[in-house]
This record gives sequence, C-alpha cells and structure tokens, in this order.
Amino acid sequence: MDTHEESETIKMLSSYELIQYFQNGLSSHATGGKFDRQIYQEIRSKIIKNTSFNKYVPAWVKTCRDPDQFWGFIKGKFSTYEERRQYIRNEFSSLLDFLKSKTSMPIDESISFNESHIHEQWKKALERKNSDPEGAITTARTLIESILKYILDEKNIEYNDNTDLSELYKEVAKSLNLAPEQHQEQIFKQILGGANGIISGLGSLRNKLGDAHGKGKMSIKPKERHGELAVNLAGTMALFLYKTFKEQENK
Repeated sequence: MDTHEESETIKMLSSYELIQYFQNGLSSHATGGKFDRQIYQEIRSKIIKNTSFNKYVPAWVKTCRDPDQFWGFIKGKFSTYEERRQYIRNEFSSLLDFLKSKTSMPIDESISFNESHIHEQWKKALERKNSDPEGAITTARTLIESILKYILDEKNIEYNDNTDLSELYKEVAKSLNLAPEQHQEQIFKQILGGANGIISGLGSLRNKLGDAHGKGKMSIKPKERHGELAVNLAGTMALFLYKTFKEQENK
C-alpha cells in the first residue's frame, strides 16, 4: 500500500481503530520496521487535536513530531524489542479502554471534525436510508447536533446538553454572523431564515419519525425518501456550518 492509499485508509477508521493503527505503527518502528513519516504526522495531528481524550494521550506523542524523534526517544529508553512493544501497549491502554467503553451514536465518535469526517458520516447515514429510514433520520439529526456543539465548544460558548436543537443553532448562527437579523439584504435574510427552518425541522422530524423514541401503534413509518431528505439536508448544513466556522477561524 503506497502512502496515498494508506492516507485514504486512515480517514475511514474510527477513533478506536485509528489509535490501534498508530500503536501498531509505533511498535513496528520501534522494533526494526518503518513508520511512514507522512502517515505518522497525519495520525499524530488527529490525536493531538482531539481534545475529548487529550488527557489519555502519552506526553511523548506531543513532543515526538516525526518517526525519527520517536525512534530517538524509544531506543534510549529500552534496549529490547519486547520492552518497547510492552511499553507502547501500556501507554495506549487507557486511551483504548476509554474509547472502547464509550457508548455513542455512530456519527458521534470522538474524532476531530474535518470535511472528510463529515462526508464519511454523511455517507454512512445515507447507507441506512434503504434498510433503516428511521435510523437514518436519527443519525441525520445527530450529525447536526454534533457540528453545532463542536463549534460552540471551539468558541467557548456555554450551552446545556439538553438544549433544543433550534436553540443550539441560534447560538451558532449568531457567532458565525449567520442570523437573519445580522443582515440587511432581503435575499440573505430569506436564505438564512430558511436554514434556521431546516435545523428546526430536522429536530422535529427526528421526534416524529426517527427511532430515538418509543412509538405508538398509530405512528407513521418513514419511507426511504424521507430518510434521504433528512440526511441530505443535515449533510449540506453540517458542511456549510463547518466551512463557515473554519473560514472565520483562519482570518
């Protein structure tokens, strides 16, 4: 597998799988093998940026910026291969246990948000629309909630975990200058008002047709097109919000 293929592969991994992949690469590099420099740096960057499990990350991961620095660290610490392998396993055991014990929605994993991540979760949600429209609707709503809370966390804006989806969006929209009242042009007011309606509608749709709550015998069962609509709207809004946030962050 060349570096490009390997880079594409790691984008598909869950947080737990990513840490295992990194651990295996380190063990190989510490015992006569080779850990590709670009792949090492890509994974290390994802790990360091993930504040949700930052306290479990070994301190030397933050200081060893490439495989050469890691090699200098590990060879001076232990002389035998077995000692190195055992040390690396022990160093990542707490983080792997933490990730393994987490119970969350499939798209609510502890992983750094980026466009590739959003596209991947969008794809997973779309794959559910045929076999499980109810689940797809719930997943769509969770994708939106995740990106909203991510932005609020990054901006250090406090919120209650039980806050309604539309209220979370209002806080995010205000912080990103996306609230209709922040604009004078009627077309922008109309479009941004529509975006607010989409978010509110997704929350209501999940409550009505999703699988997050128990259903009575007279409840409506969603069809594939309902799941597809919810997922496409959620994916589009998630990308728009993320790109707007990153654009403002980089100014």
